[in-house]
Amino acid sequence: MRGLCLAGLGLTVLAGGTHAADLSAALPTKAPPPASYDWTGFTGFYVGGHVAYSLGEATRALSDPAPSGIGNSFSSLYGGVQGGYNYVFPSRLLVGAEADITFPNFFEDGSIFTGGTALGTTVSDQIDYIATLRGRFGYVFDHWLFYGTGGFAWSQARFGETPGVASTEDKILLTRTGWTLGLGAEVAIAPKWTAQLEYLYDDFGTVAGVFPSGTAYQSAFNMQSLRLGLNYELGASDADPPAFGDSDQWPIAPDNWNIHGQFTAIEQGYPAFRSSYEGANSLSAAAQAKNTVSATAFVGLRLWNGTDIYIDPEITQGFGLSDTVGVAGFPNMEAQKASFPMPRVDMARVYVQQTFGLGGEQETIADGPNQIAGKEDISRITVTAGRFAVTDFFDNNAYAQDGRTQFLNWNVDCCGSYDWTMDQISYTWGAMAELNQRFWAFRAGYFLVPVVSNVDDFDTHFPDGEYIAELELRYSLFSEPGKLRLMAWANRANMGSYAAALAEPLTTPTYPDITLVRQVRTNYGFDVNLEQAIAGDLGVFSRATWSPGQDEIIGWTDCDESLSAGVQLKGTSWGRPNDKIGMAGVVEGLSPEARAYFAAGGLGILIGDGALSYQPEKILETYYSYSLNAWSSLSFDYQFVADPAYNADRGPVNIFAGRLHAEF
Repeated sequence: MRGLCLAGLGLTVLAGGTHAADLSAALPTKAPPPASYDWTGFTGFYVGGHVAYSLGEATRALSDPAPSGIGNSFSSLYGGVQGGYNYVFPSRLLVGAEADITFPNFFEDGSIFTGGTALGTTVSDQIDYIATLRGRFGYVFDHWLFYGTGGFAWSQARFGETPGVASTEDKILLTRTGWTLGLGAEVAIAPKWTAQLEYLYDDFGTVAGVFPSGTAYQSAFNMQSLRLGLNYELGASDADPPAFGDSDQWPIAPDNWNIHGQFTAIEQGYPAFRSSYEGANSLSAAAQAKNTVSATAFVGLRLWNGTDIYIDPEITQGFGLSDTVGVAGFPNMEAQKASFPMPRVDMARVYVQQTFGLGGEQETIADGPNQIAGKEDISRITVTAGRFAVTDFFDNNAYAQDGRTQFLNWNVDCCGSYDWTMDQISYTWGAMAELNQRFWAFRAGYFLVPVVSNVDDFDTHFPDGEYIAELELRYSLFSEPGKLRLMAWANRANMGSYAAALAEPLTTPTYPDITLVRQVRTNYGFDVNLEQAIAGDLGVFSRATWSPGQDEIIGWTDCDESLSAGVQLKGTSWGRPNDKIGMAGVVEGLSPEARAYFAAGGLGILIGDGALSYQPEKILETYYSYSLNAWSSLSFDYQFVADPAYNADRGPVNIFAGRLHAEF
């Protein structure tokens, strides 16, 4: 009946001329409602990542030789990746399948249990990973999905006994099997993107093993996890219609958030080299090859104008050469001081950034990792607080900053004698402020230092900490841009003195033992950092650093003075504008007090051969980065290291590396 009326009205309009037009104008109008979300746009394959907080209950039994059993609880942050397939029926019922793998937090290292035995050894029980294969059954409406999930679960158990009979630590690897059940909700937040909140209960059966010492151990556990994740639909066209009738009706406005990611895999090794002797922190003279892998998600959210939050979950795995010791200018920027036989997750960065515009001319900020696009006053104050790497904001250089795309060497990409405060994976907590102007910027910050050298626990007793300031000057030389950065820093921390360690009685066990003379001391230094474009595709850089070298290093590497210089050229002239070739050299040295300490057999963070025939450490590095496509590259790197760890009795070393890097 309503259709007949509308048809009649249409005929009247056609026949009535001006009168019909007046009638049409008089009719009330109503805006069409926004289109509801069409979940069929998400039917298909998807991939994503998640972080979780998990609580577990374990039952375990230890026989050494008398049996004993007990239960305990544990908790940890976890993170991992997932992928799956969804199918939505016309009735709005959804069925799907999902597989995931989850890794424990670096700091807890998947620990279920650590305890002593009657034999005087220590037994540990760790989770290497947890994986599930699950079905999903749910119902969709508007932009929401609610679902239940369940399926098969398995996990790798790592039992260890220290000291071991067969090695320093005897290890047993076992596979646990079990099941998982859960509930979840998912919401579409942007074209191709959904956010997910999920509860899972995992139950794993008993596994058992016997160490070479005769100690027997068995355990079982269950775990409850609350997960937060993001999923990305594969295969969708950019031309697909938006899920809502109006783009600003997304739960989060598209220009108020972003997500980027990176993956880097490095294989590095060298042939055998000359060595008169080796110590506890020596680079092994035997040929070796090691690899590192990292994957990072960069998630940014603009809460309101001027206030951003950035969260960067990161998964890392692998080893530096000789477990990241033996060279002060270490050859792999991705190698952590903590080695990971299995992948480990960490919330690398969690910080808030507040920008106060001071008016005047504006500039466009491009979209990128930890950077949401928009316009900002050139004259501005930016305050940043949370967990991040100090070098995210200090000691930057356009040509030598990123070991994932540029040079690999620590003291080419960064720092030298600047004792960069950090945990064993390069991050700390702190706050900084920056005043930016067109031709200069000034930034200063305060950051926590480790409680002692090279550990993951931070000293929270103010005024202990790192104090740092940097002046950045921007200029043009022959119409080409350049920057000069002048940085000063001071670390107030619990540090040992080289002179005090040498003054210990020669009968002191492990003489000279710097850990016995630790007290609150202050170390400081200066850094001059230059970058200069020569032409559109060619640039040069240099860093010079100095510190007095009286006290042990708290976070970075054993170095008291350094000078580096290099050049980077893009491949436009040979028809490959996205390729890069670089060459750089660095010379670094120790103070007289540090030389005497290491010559007497002292150990530092990265060096300590047991003796020292001192010469400055000299490193030459060159790389070629071959662009595979717009988002990935393959690099080939060579480093020549003369007098590694400042020791003329060892080396030189020829180090070769291949690097695969991808980003979006």
